[in-house]
Amino acid sequence: MSQPVGRRTPVTNATHTQQPSGMPIHKYRGYEQVVLPDRTWPEQRITKAPRWLSTDLRDGNQALIDPMSPARKREMFDLLVRMGFKEIEVGFPSSGETDFAFVRSIIEEGAIPEDVTISVLTQAREDLIERTVESLRGAHRATVHLYNATAPVFRRVVFRGSKDDIRQIAVDGTRLVMEYADKILGDETVFGYQYSPEIFTDTELDFALEVCEGVMDVWQPEAGREIILNLPATVERSTPSTHADRFEWMSRNLSRREFVCLSVHPHNDRGTAVAAAELAVMAGADRIEGCLFGQGERTGNVDLVTLGMNLFSQGVDPQLDFSQIDEVRRTAEYCNQMEVHPRHPYAGDLVYTAFSGSHQDAIKKGFEAMEADAAAAGKQVDDIEWAVPYLPIDPKDVGRSYEAVIRVNSQSGKGGIAYVLKNDHKLDLPRRMQIEFSRIIQAKTDAEGGEVTPAEIWAVFQDEYLPNPDDAAAQWGRIQLRSGQTSSDKDGTDTLTVEAVVDGQDTVLTGTGNGPISAFFDALNTIGVDARLLDYQEHTMSEGASAQAASYIECAIDGRVLWGIGIDANTTRASLKAVISAVNRSAR
Repeated sequence: MSQPVGRRTPVTNATHTQQPSGMPIHKYRGYEQVVLPDRTWPEQRITKAPRWLSTDLRDGNQALIDPMSPARKREMFDLLVRMGFKEIEVGFPSSGETDFAFVRSIIEEGAIPEDVTISVLTQAREDLIERTVESLRGAHRATVHLYNATAPVFRRVVFRGSKDDIRQIAVDGTRLVMEYADKILGDETVFGYQYSPEIFTDTELDFALEVCEGVMDVWQPEAGREIILNLPATVERSTPSTHADRFEWMSRNLSRREFVCLSVHPHNDRGTAVAAAELAVMAGADRIEGCLFGQGERTGNVDLVTLGMNLFSQGVDPQLDFSQIDEVRRTAEYCNQMEVHPRHPYAGDLVYTAFSGSHQDAIKKGFEAMEADAAAAGKQVDDIEWAVPYLPIDPKDVGRSYEAVIRVNSQSGKGGIAYVLKNDHKLDLPRRMQIEFSRIIQAKTDAEGGEVTPAEIWAVFQDEYLPNPDDAAAQWGRIQLRSGQTSSDKDGTDTLTVEAVVDGQDTVLTGTGNGPISAFFDALNTIGVDARLLDYQEHTMSEGASAQAASYIECAIDGRVLWGIGIDANTTRASLKAVISAVNRSAR
């Protein structure tokens, strides 16, 4: 029975079979939304890098199973400086002698460039504040970062105090920081101040604003005397869009906004820290605090590598140097004693790698199109816009080679295998030859499983199509070419005389045809080889006087269609070798 025009069959449980999970969802409630109907952040674009602060040596280090030794801390600090970080949180010096000693060491050893500001964290207790400021004696540029928790659950459960009590902790702490900085550091240090209402994500917006205003009333920010107000997602609790709404609300409502550096400090509990940081910048944040590769408590701080490279991939200078990303990764792995995941954005071992056949084919064609476009424009490939499928950036820009871009397993196709041969060995296989060889590799991966490396692909290719170049005397198949000479008569007929080894015997073969290849097929007929030419292609493998040519011959031999390849500085010899390659394969 036909359906009337315009009617649809209703969706039934036959096509949608999800069932309630039975999990205790009654224990949780949705995050409170911000009423901000005139929000502007969705229309904003990030066109310049924010200020960056690395907290690898503080928030990152405190989350390690095995906290960094002094040597590993110094290695991390030096890496951050090389990368271009100008604000680095170097520790929690009042928490113990280890952090205090490290801060003293980098100051006393002159390890801090004059344009780098170090930051140290403290709670709002007087003895801790004094010890913290003491650690900075002699520093050229330094910031004290004071925090106290402001969320309702902390007020009720941890501090058992009122809003006024919590606000007063922040105000009194700020006053103590100023007093000890003046007493201990004087004019020797360019001194800055940062305040964080910890657990900002669970703090009422109006109360967070009230506390920040109270702190600013003490610090008195003005031109040349900024205050850093850091609004941490100590625990990530909302969608990035709601987080952005909270930032825009705070940015709009803070007084003396022009003297405030509004800083975002996302954690990754919901897995959206990168998006939360980016949207916060769109909503008014001036600075991002995080760690390399997302190190940090629980699920980690926001990943500064991903954030910086996201900017780079959009044509925005991150003002951090990721040009040797493997060095950055190796150093971070050594310092943290934790490996970076192989699929970590931009830095993992597999992120510029394609196993899928269709992906490999698209990447191969993308590289070829880039070369063609550059040639047409009279430019180098590096000087035109990057446009290769499945690769958001050029791996070379972060110090990676193209070797691992294509990796072959049982899911791979002809494109990936062809890419390896072209990229590593300058062999641009004709399409039908790609199909033929991919079947050979497919049989290997099906039989053995796992990945086939470029070296293994080349070994299989040599064994299948080429004599072993490491053993020039070794026999390979029925026929080996020694030499060949061609002569032409006035009718355009070529006569080819070939000296060869056939079945272990020195043999002279002679044939005629309308070219050397045709004449060689005629010569092979004299020893019982029934072969005819189907296709022929060739290309140079390099430039200059010593350039070699690669010839590809498709033959019908005794009812089978086979390809052969020949490589030689002489194009005629390369063609003859290609014919022999196909003939020898037929006899295997």
